[in-house]
Amino acid sequence: MTSASIPRAEPQTLRAVAWMLGSILAFVSMAVAGREVSHSLDTFEIMLYRSCTGLLVVLAIGRATGRLREVKTKNLRLHVVRNVAHFTGQNLWFLAISLAPLAQVFAVEFTAPLWVLLLAPLILGESVRRVQLAVAAVGFAGVLIIAQPFSAAPSPGLIWVAMAAVAFALTNLLTRKLTGDETVMGILFWLTGLQLMFGLICAGIDGDIALPDAVTLPWVVLIGVAGLAAHWCLTNALRLAPASTVMPIDFGRLPLAAAVGALFYAEPLDPLVLIGGIVTFGAAWANIRLAR
Repeated sequence: MTSASIPRAEPQTLRAVAWMLGSILAFVSMAVAGREVSHSLDTFEIMLYRSCTGLLVVLAIGRATGRLREVKTKNLRLHVVRNVAHFTGQNLWFLAISLAPLAQVFAVEFTAPLWVLLLAPLILGESVRRVQLAVAAVGFAGVLIIAQPFSAAPSPGLIWVAMAAVAFALTNLLTRKLTGDETVMGILFWLTGLQLMFGLICAGIDGDIALPDAVTLPWVVLIGVAGLAAHWCLTNALRLAPASTVMPIDFGRLPLAAAVGALFYAEPLDPLVLIGGIVTFGAAWANIRLAR
């Protein structure tokens, strides 16, 4: 087969890839910040302060650009369902990164694109080609190479992140559904606003909400800004390409997380991490090349 016969990604798909790269950097930054504050704040408190920071940023941008008028209540029920799924998944994710190596957490989390591929026809009515399923299976094989789930007793953190992956897949599919009738500003307003409410209820249910101190405050702000940036990038990517095409790109988070874990937390960098990273990158790129 000649290079001319290989399907080339459309410019719109390439723009979606660029947004996803921004999402990858933001998610890894949020993981580092979440681990740094995990010994001082519980997950509900982290989500509370993350949403508070994010809502302030959204309101500031919306007011400065005059885009707050884009916020609508037409799809409020779908926003609530989406954000319940995301709030659940994000709490489990923050819990996981405090219990397991970053590379393993991201490895298991990357089953989410596989759930997207399986659920997209049911929730969005998108068609998924057999070759895309095959490429996703190759990507999942790369994840297994890195996670080595049968080499030792799994960390409890991996159980939590496995549950989070399903919640994230639902979140991403519902985001794709919302983008047909909602702007990015509207989606992010309800993301931060609803999850601020959820965080306040869950963090305050025991009558004791810990406040960030001078050491944790910068990390808390980074969590909020990175979380918002990640969703801004992800939402724009999902507006440009189908979920079954966009989400496998997210596999690129894995080798970056492994490198961060090795450099800053002395987590062993197994050669299999590099091999698995190459496999997952290759699978993500093949999915882009096959996109039409």
